[in-house]
Amino acid sequence: MDGRRRNPYQLTDETPVYVISIAAQLSGLHPQTLRQYDRLGLVSPDRTAGRGRRYSARDIELLRTVQQLSQDEGINLAGIKRIIELENQVAALQQRVAELAAAVDGAAVAMQQREAQVHASYRRDLVPYQDVQQTSALVVWRPKPKRPTD
Repeated sequence: MDGRRRNPYQLTDETPVYVISIAAQLSGLHPQTLRQYDRLGLVSPDRTAGRGRRYSARDIELLRTVQQLSQDEGINLAGIKRIIELENQVAALQQRVAELAAAVDGAAVAMQQREAQVHASYRRDLVPYQDVQQTSALVVWRPKPKRPTD
């Protein structure tokens, strides 16, 4: 979770609301196929207190994806399971990259603020050093004549 409290009555793609018969109709699969996919760990729906399966909209979409990979692409169920695992791993890594990028951005802002504080603390009575360009010009020095001392 992202730390915020969710409304318990708010439905999301993750909310398990569909019984197996409805999930089978929505996915276009037989309920026995859904049970088999659950046993193989391809799609793992939530369970009620009485151990009944409850599918979410995300589970239904995953069931359709499994069916498409199996029927249209000819991938076996072990291969589909590996694909799902790798996709989940990629999603987790993308989330971690986003978190780290946000942390880096926050650190950069903090560093810029600290740098601005340091610059603001400089003494204003000092003159900044400026590098003088070297030239090959010839300068003739003639000393002023000394006055006689009285």
